[in-house]
Amino acid sequence: MSSQDTVRHTPLSMDGNPTIDERASHCFGCGPANPQGLHLVFSTDTTVPEHPAATAHLQLDRLHEGPPGYVHGGIVATLLDEAMSKLNRPLDVLAVTRHMEVDYLRPVPLFQPLVLISRHSHRDGRKLFHQAEIQTTGGAVLARGKAVFIRLDKAILARAGFTQPDD
Repeated sequence: MSSQDTVRHTPLSMDGNPTIDERASHCFGCGPANPQGLHLVFSTDTTVPEHPAATAHLQLDRLHEGPPGYVHGGIVATLLDEAMSKLNRPLDVLAVTRHMEVDYLRPVPLFQPLVLISRHSHRDGRKLFHQAEIQTTGGAVLARGKAVFIRLDKAILARAGFTQPDD
């Protein structure tokens, strides 16, 4: 892959504030340097800044199989978690998943185009509440998740060499 073919994982407008996993480049979900990773590419909608959304289009193969012909449940959870994590940057925070719930509504098929959509619901202090869905291109919801993310403590970030904006 030449430098002209480099896959963008975030919009140009977000170049100045990479997430911790993007700085490391080995995130299983979006890291370009992880040869076994999912290499998800998200577009972010900040039309309503208090409620950003993120979307990725994907198609998985046998590497991600659980039951024959379908995506492994752990990969489904990973996809939902990754989609929700992409909402933290437009909210100007570095945060990690504290709690996540997944509803497996229908088996997620391999070898078919899928849409991964996440939305920010609300915020309560350091807690960020997000939702995500895996859908068919026709809009059928296959899996749904919701999570609480916790904004990382500034002292911990400073020791690791990272900073984040003040509240």
